[in-house]
Amino acid sequence: MIRMKERRGNNNNIGFAIAIILILTNQIAICCSAEIHRTSFPKGFVFGTASSAFQYEGAVKEDGRGPSVWDKFSHTFGKILDFSNGDIAVDHYHRYEEDIQLMKDMGMDAFRFSISWSRIFPNGSGEINQAGIDHYNKVINALLAKGIEPYVTLYHWDLPQALADKYNGWLSPDIIKDFAIYAETCFHNFGDRVKHWITFNEPHTFATQGYDVGLQAPGRCSILLRLFCPAGNSATEPYIVGHHVLLSHATVADIYRKKYKDVQHGSLGIAFDVIWYEPQTNKKEDVEAAQRAQDFQLGWFLDPLMFGDYPSSMRSRVGSRLPKFSQSEANLVKGSLDFVGINHYTTFYARQNSTNILGVLLNDSISDSGAITLPFNGTKAIGERANSIWLYIVPRGMRSLMNYIKQKYGNPPVIITENGMDDANNIFISIKDALKDEKRIRYHTGYLSSLLDSIKEDGCNVKGYFVWSLLDNWEWAAGYTSRFGLYFVDYRDNLKRYPKQSVQWFKNFLNHSTAAADTN
Repeated sequence: MIRMKERRGNNNNIGFAIAIILILTNQIAICCSAEIHRTSFPKGFVFGTASSAFQYEGAVKEDGRGPSVWDKFSHTFGKILDFSNGDIAVDHYHRYEEDIQLMKDMGMDAFRFSISWSRIFPNGSGEINQAGIDHYNKVINALLAKGIEPYVTLYHWDLPQALADKYNGWLSPDIIKDFAIYAETCFHNFGDRVKHWITFNEPHTFATQGYDVGLQAPGRCSILLRLFCPAGNSATEPYIVGHHVLLSHATVADIYRKKYKDVQHGSLGIAFDVIWYEPQTNKKEDVEAAQRAQDFQLGWFLDPLMFGDYPSSMRSRVGSRLPKFSQSEANLVKGSLDFVGINHYTTFYARQNSTNILGVLLNDSISDSGAITLPFNGTKAIGERANSIWLYIVPRGMRSLMNYIKQKYGNPPVIITENGMDDANNIFISIKDALKDEKRIRYHTGYLSSLLDSIKEDGCNVKGYFVWSLLDNWEWAAGYTSRFGLYFVDYRDNLKRYPKQSVQWFKNFLNHSTAAADTN
């Protein structure tokens, strides 16, 4: 604290002015010392952007690609908010070289993208489509030529429609063999250059959204007297899907470790969607509700992979509706991850569902946890809202989540495989104004600072951070109404890409050490 002796008259004014200057100087020093850059993170920490095939590529009928469940779903009336579809998306299929240059210009180390299963196997199985192999070879080679490391997701929700028609996709154990053949085909063709594999993106999301509430492909549910879904069972199907996903991942991991790892020296993980849950009060029942909410989200998938079985809260609350692992399956699943991918965007409050009236009415997997999770405590929001109704800006949740994973799961290697926020696609504002995304800069500053604290202060084993997303893109059921990109995509003028202010922020963040060296 700055203390100054009182003086009379002009001397007092001068002294006060000096004090203000010193205080401001001190505040500037504090501000600047708190700034973070690439060099604030451990050596080798990876920064990148993330994407998915269906949201980016377009070209859905080109070069032998077969349809996926999202092609069918997005062309079904009333399923997409703005009645759009992914036929063109942001045309990354044709513009990947341009987009890779944007990554290079920013100074990004890596690019997470997904392979479209139906580009490799148009019918989900059977004959390989060489044009699909050729395309992804070109993308991988283009990335490496620019010094950008490929992180490849094998399944980002776009199940070949042929397998949904043949045996209901993830509801059948037949999917395990077909997914394994597809995955091994990718290892064989791309694994000499791809060293980071993500078998699944957000299994919890597509199990619940696709097979419980029916808001995503393939749109199955049984809630509310089937007002929205032609078929499904919300009480059982999400758990069956999740079970087959875990067995598929474990089967693929076993193949990779036995046949490819020693030669290709790669690693495999899964990208899990994780909202952090804070108890709404300090009451025991709310603390327990927050833990159950996490059990039914992250624990549903990560507990079997780490411990060999589902969380005890799921076993007790779901009962016979929750599939069981045989001993050999449990052994196969346990330990089959090399790293934990985390898609984290926001934090909610959790409290005990004391009445469970809605749960009785819905009889679905989401209500099974007995927890009510909302971004509000009464009428007070947990943080500033982005555009999406579920996305509130709560940077502290990142540190809490990293510590939770460290403490519960033994501090495994973690990669933040997605983090970001969206603005509305507002047709009434100019592109110039749309590029002013100060809120996004605040978002990433806050979340990266929180992440850094978890690493430096708490010893959390975090290895990388991927922004969702490089470009504005087609956002599933939200269509084009939501803009997550660092680059603005002009949907009305040939999908031109324009850098938002956050692009310059990331350039400064990622190239700080270089810029500092240049000034010396």
